[in-house]
Amino acid sequence: MAIMNNEFKDSYQLKGLRQKLVNELRQKGITDERILNAFRDIPRHFFIDKAFAEWAYKDVAFPIEADQTISQPYTVAIQTSLLDIHKGDRVLEIGTGSGFQACVLSYMKAKVYTIERQAKLFEHTSRLLKELGYGNIRTLYGDGYEGAPRFAPFDKILVTAGATEIPQKLLDQLKPGGIMVIPVGTDDIQKMLKIIKKEDGTLVKEVHGNFRFVPFVHGLK
Repeated sequence: MAIMNNEFKDSYQLKGLRQKLVNELRQKGITDERILNAFRDIPRHFFIDKAFAEWAYKDVAFPIEADQTISQPYTVAIQTSLLDIHKGDRVLEIGTGSGFQACVLSYMKAKVYTIERQAKLFEHTSRLLKELGYGNIRTLYGDGYEGAPRFAPFDKILVTAGATEIPQKLLDQLKPGGIMVIPVGTDDIQKMLKIIKKEDGTLVKEVHGNFRFVPFVHGLK
């Protein structure tokens, strides 16, 4: 991680909190060492207001710009695990948010395209990622329901907001053999779905527990 700005400071205390979080994620069943290493190596406090640095290493969601949240660490870890990332995978993330999830995917050697509908958040996070040395992550301002047809097809698609249905346009942009991970539900709690698109185009759906996300909204803001 090439940090380009002296504003971003780490400390032994925060590194210790990162290791404690990694241990907690391991205890909760996260076994992919690449994911655990990402949480150990990426200073998550860079992605929230520096006044609340220690909160970055609690296993809870936390408010960020534009009335959005940085997802709970366990949620990031489980969604990443379900994607089954391989080096070189082309991954579309719907909902850039703080940018932390995109950095985890990039750390795992995926080629990341990430869409944000909130203009203020898109500008803030795009700038942050460049300052942190993640210029290889392609940030896009757009409606997540439309996906990114210009860059499709994708090996993996990750939706980081709660949908009431599975968008067909995103399924169309997923390669045969690809995986989509998306939380779906009609109330405050969503079920985490892993959707595998078989070579013949048929879909296999797996359910992986209940989670809580901000709503997946149409349009731009």
